[in-house]
Amino acid sequence: MSNIKLFENKQIRTVWNEIDQKWYFSVQDVVGLLTDSSDVKQYIKRMLSRDEMLKSNWGTICTPVEMIAADGRKRKIQAANSKGLLRIIQSIPSPKAEPFKQWLAQVDSDRFEEIENPELAVKRTRELYKAKDILMIGLKNGCGALPFGRN
Repeated sequence: MSNIKLFENKQIRTVWNEIDQKWYFSVQDVVGLLTDSSDVKQYIKRMLSRDEMLKSNWGTICTPVEMIAADGRKRKIQAANSKGLLRIIQSIPSPKAEPFKQWLAQVDSDRFEEIENPELAVKRTRELYKAKDILMIGLKNGCGALPFGRN
């Protein structure tokens, strides 16, 4: 399964891996989006030279995956699953990456609090299921509007 995701009206090439049951994202597309670099390959090289840990794990983080290239042909493209992509984004010193990094830091902080106080995790889970139930009930009843304000 192959797909293109849009983020801020820019394309991110993706591929679903049946074996891993994970999405893989084009590293070049994501780095290009978050940096506005005119030469993404050179940007990645500089990023790897600044971050030795990322460089030493690059072969584990990035997997060559067949995707449609800019010329319309299938080619092996450096791709990463969501965990690998999060690691790469941490190494991007760009204002466009900052909101994402802040969100990631907040999620991590919330999970640490849940480890210390498991009742918080139970509460969050209940809220998620409640929101999901509200959505499903609305859809089953033929409700034209979703609770999120989208139709």
